[in-house]
Amino acid sequence: MPLKTFTHSLYQRFFSSFSPTTIALFLVGLFVFLTGNFTLFEKVLSYYPMNWENLPFLLALFTFFGLSTILLVQVLSFVKIEKWMAIIFILIAAATAYYTDSFGVIIDDIMIQNMVYTDSREVAGLMSAEFIIRMIFLGLLPAYIVFRYFPQPTGSVKQELKSRMRMIGVLLLGMVITAFISPTKFEYFVRENRLVRFYANPTYVIYSLIKYTGQNITAEKAITPLPSITDDVKLPSTKHNLYILVVGETARADRFSLNGYQKRTNPLLEQENVMSFTDVKSCATSTSQSLPCMFSILNQTEYKKDKALALENALDILQKQNVKVLWRDNNSDSKGVALRVKYEDFRTPTLNPACDDECRDIGMLSGLDTFINANHQQDILIVLHQVGNHGPEYYRRYPSKFRQFQPICLDGHLSNCNQQEIDNGYDNAILYTDYFLANTIELLKKYEQRFNTGMLYVSDHGESLGENGIYLHAAPYASAPKEQTHVPAILWFGKQSQFDIKQFEPFKHSRLSHDALFCSLLTAYNVKTSACTFDINAPTLSP
Repeated sequence: MPLKTFTHSLYQRFFSSFSPTTIALFLVGLFVFLTGNFTLFEKVLSYYPMNWENLPFLLALFTFFGLSTILLVQVLSFVKIEKWMAIIFILIAAATAYYTDSFGVIIDDIMIQNMVYTDSREVAGLMSAEFIIRMIFLGLLPAYIVFRYFPQPTGSVKQELKSRMRMIGVLLLGMVITAFISPTKFEYFVRENRLVRFYANPTYVIYSLIKYTGQNITAEKAITPLPSITDDVKLPSTKHNLYILVVGETARADRFSLNGYQKRTNPLLEQENVMSFTDVKSCATSTSQSLPCMFSILNQTEYKKDKALALENALDILQKQNVKVLWRDNNSDSKGVALRVKYEDFRTPTLNPACDDECRDIGMLSGLDTFINANHQQDILIVLHQVGNHGPEYYRRYPSKFRQFQPICLDGHLSNCNQQEIDNGYDNAILYTDYFLANTIELLKKYEQRFNTGMLYVSDHGESLGENGIYLHAAPYASAPKEQTHVPAILWFGKQSQFDIKQFEPFKHSRLSHDALFCSLLTAYNVKTSACTFDINAPTLSP
């Protein structure tokens, strides 16, 4: 029998074993794999360059990934709704591929949580003409073709299931065979290149979506009152405390001139008696994780969001000890931290007087004099949650007069800009934070005679600006680059405060972390508890 005739006969015999819907799902899985995994291909080839020695392994590896993608589509496309599941797969893969290819981000359960919390302003900042074009040609148009031409089931549900099971069996057998082509290299790849596997689209994002859904099967609720977690007691003091905690957004420690950065991004803070801690690590790489972790008694290694939200946080404990707590937010929200304290939204002109094309962080200082004077007979904690350096449109985070470093990137698609433009756009946002913090200090100076005053600034996480082809943040913590976890922390005290900034000199270059914030806040307000064991008269920012 001629080879051509044999091949054609084998082809017909193979595909006649499966129903039209099973074949259609096979083609959808193949399309998704080929169009949605450019970053995966690039990452694999960076480890295993295309040459004759690596070619068998590369063919086997890519075949394995392709078969696993098709398998996922087959397994999750339930009978009777196959067409709609195929459409969902195509749209998810197209959107995921855009952000992975453009920013080098990994869509895991943490990133999905960030998406849930993302507001309309942030969504608009992530949109671009390229995103729309890509979604049309690799998402909406293929989805329409599936909607229009996806075959109707020709047999019973039982027959469809038999066809699907046969296909699943063939795919599993193919994956086993490909894995045995180069077993040593496969074993090494699985063991040493865990991060690369996270780029498999949509396999990993579907896994992450299932994981996220499982973790959030019940709606988030504020538990009031929460069970007490400490034996805290407030010690008497001769003067009330007035402290402002500024929670930064997406700021990197290495972009602060206070920490040795060559550009002068902190000209105003350099004139103040501040302490900049140079080696502080974040609890996570995204706001939705870092923010509740920062205020929780749980440390980074034991932190779980649902567990943290069911416990008192530092603000709850301070409020219970008669500290007047105010949270002002110019970001998305407090991520559950400020559920039981006074909360004010400064993202609109309703409260924020400093709004042009965006509402500025400086507007959060408006009206604080009134709040402080109204509560002058008790301790006060004010938390200001910045929009800070939220990307990718860094140029929108500050008024035009702060465009000191030029040229800047004016494109939300960062890979369209060169490195200098990206750096300048980002650094100008740090310059604006310097301005905001200096003004915060000036406000506190007015109350030095009446209160123990102080300010602590610490960012929630850092940001990748193109290093190793990665942009933005929210990388899996275990493999996150230092640019996403090394954050700035700046401390200032008033001249007549109960603390002296010189007390903290020994810790300027010590390895610190967000884990320290819980006890540092309680210590600042003279709250003694067995949960925080260091000396109340010699506090540190370390756990």
